[in-house]
Amino acid sequence: MAGNNSKFVSTEWLEAHLEDENLKIIDATTYLQIPEGGGYYKVWSGKEDYEKAHIPGAVFADLKNDFSDPDASYNFAVIPHDEFVTKMRDLGVSDDSFVVIYDRGAMVGAEFEAADWASRLAWQLKFEGFDNVAILDGGYNKWTREGRPVTDEVVTPEKGELNIERRPELYASKEDVLNAIDDDNVIILDSLDPSNYAGESDTYARPGHIPGAVNVFFGDLADPETGEVYDDEKLKERFEAVGALDQDKKVITYCGSAIAATWTQYLLNKLGQDNVAVYDGSLSEWAADESLPMETKDSK
Repeated sequence: MAGNNSKFVSTEWLEAHLEDENLKIIDATTYLQIPEGGGYYKVWSGKEDYEKAHIPGAVFADLKNDFSDPDASYNFAVIPHDEFVTKMRDLGVSDDSFVVIYDRGAMVGAEFEAADWASRLAWQLKFEGFDNVAILDGGYNKWTREGRPVTDEVVTPEKGELNIERRPELYASKEDVLNAIDDDNVIILDSLDPSNYAGESDTYARPGHIPGAVNVFFGDLADPETGEVYDDEKLKERFEAVGALDQDKKVITYCGSAIAATWTQYLLNKLGQDNVAVYDGSLSEWAADESLPMETKDSK
């Protein structure tokens, strides 16, 4: 199952391989909810639901409380490399592990499917230097719909032996994005919904998108009925329309807090576009900085 491009495993495959010695299953469930009256979203850990029921053998990675820097100026900032490696070792991940990650959906009450919490952890693993990772296609929701086994038994894994090195080229700072605005060799990809891109939402400190950014909505890349990602041809249509599969260009993806942005990054990698960085601060950082430019549909 190794390789550079992003990988998915089916629910059938995972159930058949639950006892594999090197398999490490990680539940990355996190909940995000947009307030009814608008404004910034509420986020909370899925640990409580993990403790009630999860895929047998799975451990829990708390993206909000353990894998994000609490002292950063924006939500879900990456943590220091050594801290990340230590926490992965504590979850039982070793150099020879095959890691499969799943979640319970992108947003509370959403009518679309996207495994972007799973992809966030998958991106963090890749950024920190670990490649042998896959996402469960359709996630926990598909798993339970099919009547596959769950348990409330919390696993205490044996400490892993993990030795990896960070890949800074997979990370974009606000300075990188600012420099990319006028760089024809870089495509800035907004992963949020079209209304947010157009400036019709008040979720962030300022409405709109980063100047020059193209838009591919992260919620439009998987079947809303099954949760499975669309086939490569359909995905290629989405990304080719904005030029993001051009092998001669670099892509920087962003969203609100670099969660959805990792889903578009993961699928771009799946399609063979490996020159992709994620803007970790995304609009939570960018829109809050009045010195940085923003565009709306009315300001172009």
